[in-house]
Amino acid sequence: MARQQFDLIVFDWDGTLMDSTAHITRSIQAACRDLSLPVPGDEAASYVIGLGLREALQIAAPTLDPADYPRLVERYRVHYLLKDQQTELFKGVREMLAELRDTGYLLGVATGKSRVGLNRALADANLTSLFDGTRCADETFSKPHPAMLHELTRELGQDLGRTVMIGDTTHDLQMAANAGAAGVGVGYGAHSAAALEALEPQFIASDVAALAAWLREHA
Repeated sequence: MARQQFDLIVFDWDGTLMDSTAHITRSIQAACRDLSLPVPGDEAASYVIGLGLREALQIAAPTLDPADYPRLVERYRVHYLLKDQQTELFKGVREMLAELRDTGYLLGVATGKSRVGLNRALADANLTSLFDGTRCADETFSKPHPAMLHELTRELGQDLGRTVMIGDTTHDLQMAANAGAAGVGVGYGAHSAAALEALEPQFIASDVAALAAWLREHA
């Protein structure tokens, strides 16, 4: 790879690098069931993936009294952590990241996970040292607010015009647009390729191999 358009490549985590969409969806549904709330369908539950946890659950459980959000968050975390160890990186992610790093790109993560959750996931995947900067939803504004990208580029001394955000949701691509960065979608995560296309990303990858090939050719 030779750097052409970008110096900083920022990835979403869940549904983009980690194959965790189904597990998050089921955990949201189980948490709602625990509190005898209407259980969102698969599409509604997966739509909120990528948002900060509180923002996601507010949308997934709109009838819940805001005073009870901490209870819902607690039940979600119980269900998520029961099987957290079963989530794995998508095939080819580790090799793609290593190739990007070896080529000299700066790498970042902007995620709806909490700091504790991301640190645990990075450690479990043995990827902590690979990323130059990371931002989590409990540290700043939730997507699609541009703060995560603004903060990462400032921290790493990079230009938003030379930054690309890669994610599986419209929240990721809208954040990129709001920040003035480029956006690339992946169609194998929480939101459909058709939904991503509406935000006019530079590319939508059907799988990790297609994403790596596009980055190799165009990034």
